[in-house]
Amino acid sequence: MFSGLIYQVAQVKSLKGDLLEIKSDYIPKIGDSIAINGACLSVVALNSHGFSLQLSQYTQESIALENYQQGALVNLEPALLANSRLDGHLVQGHVDGIGIIEQIKSVANQISVQIQAPPDILKLCIPKGSIAIDGVSLTLASVGAESLELVIIPLTFNNTLFKTCQKGRRVNIETDMLVRSVAHLLAKQAPMPTWQVLDALALAY
Repeated sequence: MFSGLIYQVAQVKSLKGDLLEIKSDYIPKIGDSIAINGACLSVVALNSHGFSLQLSQYTQESIALENYQQGALVNLEPALLANSRLDGHLVQGHVDGIGIIEQIKSVANQISVQIQAPPDILKLCIPKGSIAIDGVSLTLASVGAESLELVIIPLTFNNTLFKTCQKGRRVNIETDMLVRSVAHLLAKQAPMPTWQVLDALALAY
């Protein structure tokens, strides 16, 4: 489990097959969970310049894999400790889908970022609700028919990958786990009967 507060922006040393090597001064333990651009991965090896993580085939197919290539900068967040402060929101590190940055512009003392997203992602987005973009915990400013808007303060913008992002970049999206859970449970329930059906049932007695 993560909070969506980025520990550092690290660099990819290599991506070979299912092994992702990261250059970082952070020292994890074998088996630790670390979110890289919002995707929860397991540490499988340590070395002098950092550590390696393993990407399952499913993960590789679910993320914006081009952002994990050699030399790329990535958002890095170690898993939460039980006594950690929760300053962001609860993030699982499970990428729900991929969005595309449509616009980045300064508005007063903040930065507005508009991201095109799939319909199944947008239906789980609530204005003023939480969302994780490439692992960064953010608040949704608005939700449209084809895109969502984020308003980011300079501190967050300058200390995450957002400072390097350009129009057209694909990003990992994780919706709020509470909203996602409720939507999943409601979808499994039988649809409510119409008033006509209820009237017919009442007249049968």
